[in-house]
Amino acid sequence: MSQTRAKSLVEQALNTASGFFISLAVWSLVIKPLWDIDVHMGDNLAITAIFTVMSIARGYVWRRLFNRFF
Repeated sequence: MSQTRAKSLVEQALNTASGFFISLAVWSLVIKPLWDIDVHMGDNLAITAIFTVMSIARGYVWRRLFNRFF
């Protein structure tokens, strides 16, 4: 039984949202201190948001392709 398009989108959004928060934590607690990178939180959120939207779209397309052809 295949997922509906709406369920595929919700699943991918939740998966990516969890990745969003994990990436923020890793950036703030690991990467920034180790490499002494000075980026303001607003810039960090904007960049992460762009990649998050792209990740949702990518995951949704892959899920729909697999549901259709496999």
